[in-house]
Amino acid sequence: QVRLVESGGGLVQPGGFLRLSCAASETLTGIMSMAWYRQAPGKQRELVASIGLNGRANYRDSAQGRFTISRDSAKSTVGLWMNTLEPEGAAVYYCYMDGERRNWGEQYEYWGRGAQVTVSS
Repeated sequence: QVRLVESGGGLVQPGGFLRLSCAASETLTGIMSMAWYRQAPGKQRELVASIGLNGRANYRDSAQGRFTISRDSAKSTVGLWMNTLEPEGAAVYYCYMDGERRNWGEQYEYWGRGAQVTVSS
């Protein structure tokens, strides 16, 4: 039913900047958490950044001070601004949202299909 679609992935040079965006295919109500995960070849999926309903954000140590996550609950969107990207930041980035629908109390959890981020000269 609901799909999350990432956009903004691509190729950047080391030290470059890239912005990722994610939007739900339909308006979601009761969103609690939004996050970005990533998975590099041969490595385990890891949390990059998350942001709660209160706007508090948490970052992986390697992303702290360089990445910024933001949300717009009314539009069911979440963004990730990545500054000074390094080769270790190359991965497939996945969008995530969870919450509880206000009309009938169903809890939900959705994942995007992923956006490729390549860091290379």
